Amino acid sequence: MVPLLRYGFRPFFLGAGLAAALLIPWWAASYACGVPLGTSWPPTLWHAHEMLFGFIGAAVAGFLLTAVPSWTGARGFAGAPLALVSGLWLLARIAVATSRLWPLAAVATLDLAFLPAIAVLVLPPLLRARNRNAPLLAVLAALWAADIAFYRGLYHRNDGESLHALIVGIDIVLLLITVIGGRIIPAFTATALKQRGTVGSVRVWPGITQVAVAAMIALALSDLLVPDGMIGGVIAAIAAAAQAMRLAQWQTLRTLRQPIVWVLHLAYVWLPIGLGLKAAALLTGAAAAAFWLHALTIGAVATMIVAVMTRASLGHTGRPLVVDPLIALAYLLLTAAALVRVFGLAVLRIAYPEVILAAALLWTAAFVLFIWIYAPMLLAARVDGRPG
Repeated sequence: MVPLLRYGFRPFFLGAGLAAALLIPWWAASYACGVPLGTSWPPTLWHAHEMLFGFIGAAVAGFLLTAVPSWTGARGFAGAPLALVSGLWLLARIAVATSRLWPLAAVATLDLAFLPAIAVLVLPPLLRARNRNAPLLAVLAALWAADIAFYRGLYHRNDGESLHALIVGIDIVLLLITVIGGRIIPAFTATALKQRGTVGSVRVWPGITQVAVAAMIALALSDLLVPDGMIGGVIAAIAAAAQAMRLAQWQTLRTLRQPIVWVLHLAYVWLPIGLGLKAAALLTGAAAAAFWLHALTIGAVATMIVAVMTRASLGHTGRPLVVDPLIALAYLLLTAAALVRVFGLAVLRIAYPEVILAAALLWTAAFVLFIWIYAPMLLAARVDGRPG
Protein backbone atom coordinates (compact mmCIF):
# COMPACT_ATOMS: atom_id res chain seq x y z
CA MET A 1 0.00 0.00 0.00
CA VAL A 2 1.33 3.44 -0.88
CA PRO A 3 2.17 5.52 2.22
CA LEU A 4 -0.36 8.20 1.28
CA LEU A 5 -3.20 5.76 1.96
CA ARG A 6 -1.88 4.27 5.20
CA TYR A 7 -3.64 6.66 7.57
CA GLY A 8 -6.47 9.17 7.42
CA PHE A 9 -4.43 12.31 8.01
CA ARG A 10 -2.12 11.74 5.05
CA PRO A 11 -4.28 12.46 1.97
CA PHE A 12 -6.50 14.99 3.69
CA PHE A 13 -3.79 17.10 5.30
CA LEU A 14 -1.96 17.15 1.97
CA GLY A 15 -5.21 18.01 0.19
CA ALA A 16 -6.00 20.79 2.65
CA GLY A 17 -2.55 22.32 2.16
CA LEU A 18 -2.77 22.15 -1.62
CA ALA A 19 -6.30 23.57 -1.65
CA ALA A 20 -5.21 26.49 0.52
CA ALA A 21 -2.12 27.18 -1.59
CA LEU A 22 -4.01 27.07 -4.90
CA LEU A 23 -7.48 28.46 -4.27
CA ILE A 24 -6.62 31.67 -2.44
CA PRO A 25 -4.19 33.04 -5.05
CA TRP A 26 -6.69 32.09 -7.76
CA TRP A 27 -9.42 33.97 -5.91
CA ALA A 28 -7.17 37.00 -5.29
CA ALA A 29 -6.03 37.11 -8.92
CA SER A 30 -9.64 36.93 -10.03
CA TYR A 31 -10.73 39.74 -7.70
CA ALA A 32 -7.81 42.11 -8.21
CA CYS A 33 -6.65 41.27 -11.73
CA GLY A 34 -9.68 39.80 -13.50
CA VAL A 35 -8.26 36.29 -13.93
CA PRO A 36 -11.27 34.13 -14.87
CA LEU A 37 -12.70 31.48 -12.58
CA GLY A 38 -14.03 28.17 -13.85
CA THR A 39 -17.35 28.57 -12.08
CA SER A 40 -20.64 30.21 -12.91
CA TRP A 41 -21.26 30.87 -9.20
CA PRO A 42 -20.88 34.38 -7.78
CA PRO A 43 -17.12 34.61 -7.13
CA THR A 44 -17.43 35.48 -3.43
CA LEU A 45 -19.68 32.47 -2.83
CA TRP A 46 -17.29 30.19 -4.70
CA HIS A 47 -14.39 31.47 -2.61
CA ALA A 48 -16.21 31.11 0.70
CA HIS A 49 -17.67 27.69 -0.13
CA GLU A 50 -14.34 26.18 -1.14
CA MET A 51 -12.59 27.54 1.92
CA LEU A 52 -15.27 25.99 4.15
CA PHE A 53 -16.09 22.73 2.40
CA GLY A 54 -12.84 22.29 0.49
CA PHE A 55 -9.98 23.42 2.71
CA ILE A 56 -11.64 23.19 6.12
CA GLY A 57 -13.62 20.09 5.11
CA ALA A 58 -10.42 18.24 4.24
CA ALA A 59 -8.79 19.24 7.52
CA VAL A 60 -11.82 18.14 9.55
CA ALA A 61 -11.92 14.81 7.70
CA GLY A 62 -8.21 14.22 8.26
CA PHE A 63 -8.59 15.05 11.94
CA LEU A 64 -11.56 12.73 12.47
CA LEU A 65 -10.08 9.83 10.48
CA THR A 66 -6.94 10.10 12.61
CA ALA A 67 -8.48 10.87 15.99
CA VAL A 68 -11.27 8.27 15.97
CA PRO A 69 -8.88 5.28 15.95
CA SER A 70 -6.98 6.90 18.83
CA TRP A 71 -10.18 7.57 20.77
CA THR A 72 -11.66 4.13 20.25
CA GLY A 73 -8.70 1.76 19.85
CA ALA A 74 -10.05 0.77 16.43
CA ARG A 75 -7.87 0.03 13.45
CA GLY A 76 -6.86 3.13 11.50
CA PHE A 77 -8.63 3.98 8.26
CA ALA A 78 -6.47 3.01 5.30
CA GLY A 79 -6.43 1.49 1.85
CA ALA A 80 -9.51 1.36 -0.37
CA PRO A 81 -11.96 3.14 2.00
CA LEU A 82 -9.52 5.99 2.46
CA ALA A 83 -8.86 6.16 -1.28
CA LEU A 84 -12.60 6.30 -1.91
CA VAL A 85 -13.37 9.19 0.43
CA SER A 86 -10.26 11.19 -0.48
CA GLY A 87 -11.01 10.65 -4.16
CA LEU A 88 -14.57 11.83 -3.56
CA TRP A 89 -13.28 15.01 -1.93
CA LEU A 90 -10.95 15.64 -4.88
CA LEU A 91 -13.65 15.01 -7.49
CA ALA A 92 -15.97 17.39 -5.66
CA ARG A 93 -13.30 20.10 -5.70
CA ILE A 94 -12.75 19.63 -9.43
CA ALA A 95 -16.50 19.70 -10.07
CA VAL A 96 -16.92 22.94 -8.13
CA ALA A 97 -13.88 24.53 -9.79
CA THR A 98 -15.34 23.72 -13.23
CA SER A 99 -18.98 24.10 -12.29
CA ARG A 100 -19.86 26.17 -15.33
CA LEU A 101 -19.50 22.92 -17.32
CA TRP A 102 -21.94 20.82 -15.29
CA PRO A 103 -25.54 20.96 -14.10
CA LEU A 104 -25.85 22.33 -10.58
CA ALA A 105 -27.54 19.10 -9.46
CA ALA A 106 -24.53 17.03 -10.53
CA VAL A 107 -22.06 19.28 -8.71
CA ALA A 108 -24.22 19.36 -5.59
CA THR A 109 -24.70 15.59 -5.55
CA LEU A 110 -20.97 14.96 -5.76
CA ASP A 111 -20.08 17.58 -3.18
CA LEU A 112 -22.82 16.60 -0.74
CA ALA A 113 -21.73 12.93 -0.80
CA PHE A 114 -18.43 13.68 0.95
CA LEU A 115 -19.42 14.41 4.55
CA PRO A 116 -21.85 11.45 4.77
CA ALA A 117 -19.05 9.23 3.47
CA ILE A 118 -16.80 10.38 6.32
CA ALA A 119 -19.62 9.77 8.79
CA VAL A 120 -20.10 6.23 7.48
CA LEU A 121 -16.46 5.49 8.27
CA VAL A 122 -16.23 7.02 11.74
CA LEU A 123 -19.69 6.24 13.12
CA PRO A 124 -19.33 2.45 13.71
CA PRO A 125 -16.17 2.59 15.88
CA LEU A 126 -17.51 5.54 17.88
CA LEU A 127 -20.76 3.72 18.61
CA ARG A 128 -19.10 0.39 19.37
CA ALA A 129 -16.80 2.06 21.89
CA ARG A 130 -19.60 4.26 23.26
CA ASN A 131 -17.05 7.02 22.96
CA ARG A 132 -17.76 10.42 24.51
CA ASN A 133 -16.81 12.07 21.21
CA ALA A 134 -19.69 10.47 19.29
CA PRO A 135 -21.75 13.71 19.57
CA LEU A 136 -19.13 15.39 17.36
CA LEU A 137 -20.85 13.60 14.49
CA ALA A 138 -23.58 16.18 14.97
CA VAL A 139 -21.00 18.68 13.72
CA LEU A 140 -20.72 16.75 10.45
CA ALA A 141 -24.50 16.62 10.17
CA ALA A 142 -24.82 20.35 10.82
CA LEU A 143 -22.09 21.16 8.26
CA TRP A 144 -23.84 18.94 5.75
CA ALA A 145 -27.12 20.76 6.38
CA ALA A 146 -25.34 24.08 5.84
CA ASP A 147 -23.99 22.83 2.52
CA ILE A 148 -27.48 21.73 1.47
CA ALA A 149 -28.80 25.19 2.34
CA PHE A 150 -25.96 26.73 0.32
CA TYR A 151 -26.95 24.79 -2.80
CA ARG A 152 -30.60 25.59 -2.22
CA GLY A 153 -29.67 29.26 -2.34
CA LEU A 154 -27.71 28.74 -5.55
CA TYR A 155 -30.63 26.88 -7.12
CA HIS A 156 -33.03 29.72 -6.31
CA ARG A 157 -30.42 32.36 -7.26
CA ASN A 158 -30.63 33.68 -3.72
CA ASP A 159 -27.08 34.77 -2.89
CA GLY A 160 -28.14 35.94 0.57
CA GLU A 161 -29.44 32.49 1.49
CA SER A 162 -26.21 30.86 0.34
CA LEU A 163 -24.08 33.36 2.26
CA HIS A 164 -26.24 32.87 5.34
CA ALA A 165 -25.64 29.11 5.12
CA LEU A 166 -21.88 29.65 4.94
CA ILE A 167 -21.88 31.93 8.01
CA VAL A 168 -23.72 29.28 10.02
CA GLY A 169 -21.28 26.66 8.71
CA ILE A 170 -18.38 28.75 9.99
CA ASP A 171 -20.10 29.03 13.37
CA ILE A 172 -20.22 25.23 13.49
CA VAL A 173 -16.48 25.01 12.81
CA LEU A 174 -15.83 27.59 15.55
CA LEU A 175 -17.83 25.42 17.94
CA LEU A 176 -15.63 22.46 16.98
CA ILE A 177 -12.52 24.52 17.70
CA THR A 178 -13.98 25.56 21.05
CA VAL A 179 -14.58 21.93 22.05
CA ILE A 180 -11.45 20.27 20.63
CA GLY A 181 -9.14 23.24 21.20
CA GLY A 182 -10.35 23.43 24.78
CA ARG A 183 -9.15 19.87 25.29
CA ILE A 184 -5.85 19.78 23.42
CA ILE A 185 -4.43 23.23 24.21
CA PRO A 186 -4.34 22.86 28.01
CA ALA A 187 -3.30 19.21 27.72
CA PHE A 188 -0.42 19.86 25.32
CA THR A 189 0.60 22.97 27.24
CA ALA A 190 0.67 21.13 30.56
CA THR A 191 2.80 18.37 29.04
CA ALA A 192 5.24 20.87 27.54
CA LEU A 193 5.58 22.79 30.81
CA LYS A 194 6.12 19.58 32.74
CA GLN A 195 8.84 18.43 30.34
CA ARG A 196 10.64 21.74 30.77
CA GLY A 197 10.18 21.74 34.54
CA THR A 198 8.53 25.15 34.31
CA VAL A 199 6.82 26.36 37.44
CA GLY A 200 3.14 27.12 36.95
CA SER A 201 0.17 24.96 36.19
CA VAL A 202 -2.57 25.07 33.59
CA ARG A 203 -5.81 25.81 35.39
CA VAL A 204 -9.40 24.99 34.52
CA TRP A 205 -11.91 27.34 36.13
CA PRO A 206 -15.17 25.61 37.04
CA GLY A 207 -17.95 26.29 34.57
CA ILE A 208 -16.05 28.44 32.07
CA THR A 209 -15.85 25.64 29.49
CA GLN A 210 -19.60 25.10 29.64
CA VAL A 211 -20.21 28.85 29.31
CA ALA A 212 -17.90 29.11 26.27
CA VAL A 213 -19.50 26.14 24.52
CA ALA A 214 -23.02 27.34 25.31
CA ALA A 215 -22.18 30.82 24.02
CA MET A 216 -20.88 29.41 20.73
CA ILE A 217 -24.02 27.28 20.31
CA ALA A 218 -26.15 30.35 21.04
CA LEU A 219 -24.16 32.35 18.50
CA ALA A 220 -24.76 29.73 15.81
CA LEU A 221 -28.47 29.70 16.60
CA SER A 222 -28.69 33.49 16.51
CA ASP A 223 -26.91 33.58 13.14
CA LEU A 224 -29.32 30.93 11.91
CA LEU A 225 -32.53 32.50 13.19
CA VAL A 226 -31.94 36.25 13.66
CA PRO A 227 -28.73 37.12 11.79
CA ASP A 228 -26.96 40.48 11.83
CA GLY A 229 -28.88 41.95 14.73
CA MET A 230 -28.38 43.23 18.25
CA ILE A 231 -29.05 39.78 19.74
CA GLY A 232 -26.16 38.33 17.77
CA GLY A 233 -23.93 41.21 18.84
CA VAL A 234 -24.67 40.67 22.52
CA ILE A 235 -24.10 36.93 22.25
CA ALA A 236 -20.84 37.52 20.37
CA ALA A 237 -19.66 39.84 23.16
CA ILE A 238 -20.48 37.22 25.81
CA ALA A 239 -18.73 34.54 23.76
CA ALA A 240 -15.66 36.76 23.33
CA ALA A 241 -15.43 37.32 27.08
CA ALA A 242 -15.85 33.61 27.84
CA GLN A 243 -13.19 32.63 25.31
CA ALA A 244 -10.77 35.24 26.67
CA MET A 245 -11.31 34.01 30.24
CA ARG A 246 -10.78 30.44 29.08
CA LEU A 247 -7.52 31.29 27.34
CA ALA A 248 -6.29 33.17 30.42
CA GLN A 249 -6.09 29.84 32.28
CA TRP A 250 -3.65 28.22 29.89
CA GLN A 251 -0.26 29.81 30.64
CA THR A 252 0.18 31.22 27.12
CA LEU A 253 3.27 33.30 27.90
CA ARG A 254 5.14 30.27 29.21
CA THR A 255 4.91 28.53 25.81
CA LEU A 256 6.83 31.09 23.77
CA ARG A 257 9.93 28.93 23.38
CA GLN A 258 8.00 26.11 21.70
CA PRO A 259 6.36 27.02 18.38
CA ILE A 260 4.41 23.76 18.23
CA VAL A 261 2.67 24.80 21.45
CA TRP A 262 2.40 28.57 21.13
CA VAL A 263 0.77 28.30 17.72
CA LEU A 264 -2.23 26.63 19.38
CA HIS A 265 -2.55 29.60 21.70
CA LEU A 266 -2.04 32.00 18.78
CA ALA A 267 -4.93 30.39 16.94
CA TYR A 268 -7.20 30.44 19.96
CA VAL A 269 -6.52 34.09 20.80
CA TRP A 270 -8.15 35.00 17.49
CA LEU A 271 -11.43 33.60 18.81
CA PRO A 272 -12.01 36.36 21.41
CA ILE A 273 -10.57 38.92 18.99
CA GLY A 274 -12.85 37.88 16.13
CA LEU A 275 -15.90 37.53 18.36
CA GLY A 276 -15.22 40.90 19.94
CA LEU A 277 -14.93 42.48 16.48
CA LYS A 278 -18.19 40.82 15.46
CA ALA A 279 -19.89 42.25 18.54
CA ALA A 280 -18.51 45.70 17.77
CA ALA A 281 -19.62 45.48 14.13
CA LEU A 282 -23.16 44.39 14.99
CA LEU A 283 -23.66 46.70 17.94
CA THR A 284 -21.85 49.84 16.79
CA GLY A 285 -21.09 49.47 13.09
CA ALA A 286 -17.43 50.33 13.74
CA ALA A 287 -15.49 50.38 10.46
CA ALA A 288 -12.42 48.83 12.07
CA ALA A 289 -14.51 45.76 12.94
CA ALA A 290 -16.05 45.26 9.50
CA PHE A 291 -13.88 42.28 8.59
CA TRP A 292 -14.46 40.30 11.77
CA LEU A 293 -15.25 37.22 9.70
CA HIS A 294 -11.67 36.98 8.47
CA ALA A 295 -10.34 37.31 12.02
CA LEU A 296 -12.26 34.12 12.76
CA THR A 297 -11.58 32.26 9.51
CA ILE A 298 -7.94 33.14 8.81
CA GLY A 299 -6.89 33.89 12.38
CA ALA A 300 -8.69 31.22 14.39
CA VAL A 301 -9.73 28.47 11.97
CA ALA A 302 -6.85 28.39 9.48
CA THR A 303 -4.18 28.85 12.14
CA MET A 304 -5.69 26.09 14.29
CA ILE A 305 -5.83 23.80 11.26
CA VAL A 306 -2.17 24.39 10.49
CA ALA A 307 -1.26 23.95 14.16
CA VAL A 308 -3.03 20.59 14.36
CA MET A 309 -1.82 19.37 10.95
CA THR A 310 1.81 20.14 11.70
CA ARG A 311 1.72 18.51 15.13
CA ALA A 312 -0.32 15.44 14.18
CA SER A 313 1.75 14.78 11.07
CA LEU A 314 4.95 14.73 13.11
CA GLY A 315 3.56 12.43 15.78
CA HIS A 316 1.88 10.01 13.39
CA THR A 317 4.93 9.68 11.15
CA GLY A 318 7.20 8.81 14.07
CA ARG A 319 9.03 12.13 14.30
CA PRO A 320 9.84 14.28 17.35
CA LEU A 321 7.29 16.99 18.13
CA VAL A 322 9.59 19.83 17.07
CA VAL A 323 8.66 21.93 14.04
CA ASP A 324 11.09 23.16 11.42
CA PRO A 325 11.93 26.88 11.76
CA LEU A 326 10.28 27.44 8.38
CA ILE A 327 7.02 26.16 9.83
CA ALA A 328 7.30 28.59 12.72
CA LEU A 329 7.69 31.26 10.03
CA ALA A 330 4.56 29.89 8.32
CA TYR A 331 2.62 30.33 11.56
CA LEU A 332 3.64 33.99 11.66
CA LEU A 333 2.91 34.55 7.98
CA LEU A 334 -0.60 33.26 8.50
CA THR A 335 -1.12 35.64 11.42
CA ALA A 336 0.22 38.48 9.29
CA ALA A 337 -2.29 37.53 6.59
CA ALA A 338 -5.09 37.75 9.16
CA LEU A 339 -3.89 41.13 10.45
CA VAL A 340 -3.66 42.60 6.94
CA ARG A 341 -7.03 41.19 5.85
CA VAL A 342 -8.84 42.36 8.99
CA PHE A 343 -7.21 45.73 9.65
CA GLY A 344 -5.54 46.65 6.35
CA LEU A 345 -8.34 48.84 5.00
CA ALA A 346 -9.68 50.70 8.05
CA VAL A 347 -6.58 50.84 10.25
CA LEU A 348 -3.57 50.62 7.92
CA ARG A 349 -5.31 52.60 5.17
CA ILE A 350 -4.26 50.21 2.41
CA ALA A 351 -6.41 50.21 -0.72
CA TYR A 352 -8.79 47.26 -0.76
CA PRO A 353 -7.39 45.45 -3.85
CA GLU A 354 -3.92 45.70 -2.32
CA VAL A 355 -5.29 44.32 0.97
CA ILE A 356 -6.62 41.28 -0.90
CA LEU A 357 -3.34 40.74 -2.76
CA ALA A 358 -1.12 41.24 0.29
CA ALA A 359 -3.18 38.93 2.50
CA ALA A 360 -3.30 36.32 -0.26
CA LEU A 361 0.47 36.51 -0.72
CA LEU A 362 1.12 36.01 3.00
CA TRP A 363 -1.43 33.17 3.20
CA THR A 364 0.00 31.44 0.13
CA ALA A 365 3.56 31.74 1.38
CA ALA A 366 2.51 30.09 4.66
CA PHE A 367 0.92 27.12 2.89
CA VAL A 368 3.73 26.75 0.37
CA LEU A 369 6.07 26.36 3.34
CA PHE A 370 3.70 23.79 4.84
CA ILE A 371 3.66 21.78 1.61
CA TRP A 372 7.43 22.10 1.17
CA ILE A 373 8.14 20.67 4.60
CA TYR A 374 5.22 18.28 5.10
CA ALA A 375 4.43 16.81 1.67
CA PRO A 376 7.55 14.60 1.77
CA MET A 377 6.63 13.13 5.17
CA LEU A 378 2.96 12.68 4.22
CA LEU A 379 4.02 10.80 1.08
CA ALA A 380 6.63 8.63 2.81
CA ALA A 381 6.45 5.74 5.28
CA ARG A 382 6.87 6.36 9.01
CA VAL A 383 10.49 6.89 9.96
CA ASP A 384 10.22 4.40 12.84
CA GLY A 385 9.01 1.57 10.62
CA ARG A 386 5.65 1.23 12.38
CA PRO A 387 2.41 0.94 10.39
CA GLY A 388 0.44 4.06 9.67
